[in-house]
Amino acid sequence: MAAAKEEFMEKGYEKASMRGIAERCGLTAAGIYRHCRDKEDLFCQLVSSAESRLMDWAKDHRRRYGNPAKSGGKLVWQDSFIDMMRDVVYPDMEEYHLLIAKSKGSKYEDFLHDLTEKTQNGMISYLDAQKKAGGKVPKIKPVQLHMLLTAYISALFEPVIHNYPYKDAIDALETLELFFLPGWKQLMDS
Repeated sequence: MAAAKEEFMEKGYEKASMRGIAERCGLTAAGIYRHCRDKEDLFCQLVSSAESRLMDWAKDHRRRYGNPAKSGGKLVWQDSFIDMMRDVVYPDMEEYHLLIAKSKGSKYEDFLHDLTEKTQNGMISYLDAQKKAGGKVPKIKPVQLHMLLTAYISALFEPVIHNYPYKDAIDALETLELFFLPGWKQLMDS
């Protein structure tokens, strides 16, 4: 797996080859196929746990915010994607760099867009539940929400894409937190 990770990190999914991976670990290409079906399967083995950890956090996050809306409760700010980056993504920066920046040509190529879409759908469901429960909800069109979420998620993952050292990523995160969280709070409380 180390040889495959090196190949994908150096060349990206699209330009990596099974032959190149085999050479790195002293096997034939046929030998590699004993461990995986194909290049996509091998790449998935390397990034699927990172994807799962991130998606599990996001699912728990939606649940934490969805429950008060369903019961008619008032929104209490608990956590944000800033916390996800700090607690889940940045400690394993290399794995997420592979998933986000080296996945072109794989099924993960649109991972950030897909994450944005799932987040948007979750927020729309939350806002609908909040409205049905008699809560106050912002008047924002889905296209505007998509635009804001795209900017937010893209900014959060910039240190991952550019493979920042951990300390620099955390410094950037503090700036992003200062910039984005007041705006989200103002929007959601309006």
